[in-house]
Amino acid sequence: MHEAVGVKIWPVGSLVAAVGGALAEQFNPLRVKGEVSGFSQATSGHCYFTLKDGQGQVRCAMFKRAASLLARLPKNGDVVEVMGKLDVYPPRGDLQLIVESLRVGGQGSLFERFLALKDKLQQQGLFDASRKRDLPLYPRHIAVVTSLGAAALHDVVTALARRVPHVMVSVYPSAVQGQGAAAELTRALQQAERGHREGVPCDVILLVRGGGSLEDLWSFNDEHLALQIAASSVPVVSGVGHETDFTIADFVADLRAPTPTAAAEQVAQSTAHLSAALAGWGVALGRAVTQTLDREAQRCDRLTARLARPSQGVDAQRQRLYRRVRHIMQLVRGRVDGALASWTAQQASYARLVSADMAKRQAALAQLQIRLESASPKKALERGYAWVQTADGAPLGSVAQVRVGQPLRVMVKDGQLHATVSAIEPE
Repeated sequence: MHEAVGVKIWPVGSLVAAVGGALAEQFNPLRVKGEVSGFSQATSGHCYFTLKDGQGQVRCAMFKRAASLLARLPKNGDVVEVMGKLDVYPPRGDLQLIVESLRVGGQGSLFERFLALKDKLQQQGLFDASRKRDLPLYPRHIAVVTSLGAAALHDVVTALARRVPHVMVSVYPSAVQGQGAAAELTRALQQAERGHREGVPCDVILLVRGGGSLEDLWSFNDEHLALQIAASSVPVVSGVGHETDFTIADFVADLRAPTPTAAAEQVAQSTAHLSAALAGWGVALGRAVTQTLDREAQRCDRLTARLARPSQGVDAQRQRLYRRVRHIMQLVRGRVDGALASWTAQQASYARLVSADMAKRQAALAQLQIRLESASPKKALERGYAWVQTADGAPLGSVAQVRVGQPLRVMVKDGQLHATVSAIEPE
């Protein structure tokens, strides 16, 4: 059998990886309905089963984290709807469906809304690769949009401080879950972009939060937030949830990172990498100089052979060559030393800026904590005030809410009193 000319020869592992990537890009996330067959749960907590109908079947894997969220595990014969992603298991090359959530008989309205918005924005071209912008190779200022209390912020700041301590980082705080969070995220992105336009330029924006359920991540499936990401004049990197979580923000962003830490690493070339690159450039420059000198020496040798009385002319050529060598080496050494000194100074300057900015933000956060504690109802009780509730725990704010003989609970700083209304005297 003759080998086809021009046909690529694939290593098996590369082929399996390419097939898995194509499936993920074409189908994920997706929802599948079928009958459970061959269900089993391993000692690790992971579940394995097959979904089938009259036309086919597909192997499924549901890992411990997803299985722990179910009210009950499915059993053989159950007709279920699952949400997940297609993948290829490399050791065997088997197609499998990684199940993230499972519901007997239906998936619920949230996922329906997710799919509807995804289809709408996809038709508008917001997911097209052609509109995605390249990230800056060496950013000088990075904006982070997330909650001040989120673990994702700590992970991102730690990764950036480790890899690029000289880069300025600005945090634009926002709620990342619950009612109003989507609007806050949109405003925070706008503030980051305004800062870019008003003379404090940021080169890239990181939109991040930790993992959670579909409900927890719902703020990142907002249409207004998606439109703001698409319209941003600054590239946006989305690092929302775990690797298996997908949101509308992931599809619209210029780059989707699997985790907040990965988002930080995507935009931060480490200082070790830059130093190695600079050293490599110095070696390459020295090699080029050496090659030039070798060529000149050979030319000098050829000229020497052509001279009738070589000693007089060769000595002059040699002196000129030596002077040129010294001059070139001095230039190379000066430029390399200057570049290294400039780089060291910039590292120190950027590190001071990052440290000062973090100290200022930590002080502001401490002030907010003090104000929050001072507004606590417990502070009022410690000053001698009391908090009155009805017997069922409702706060009492008016005499119109009670009647004579009604039992009440009175909270003071060191306990509570049970009282009965003996008389009502309106103001």
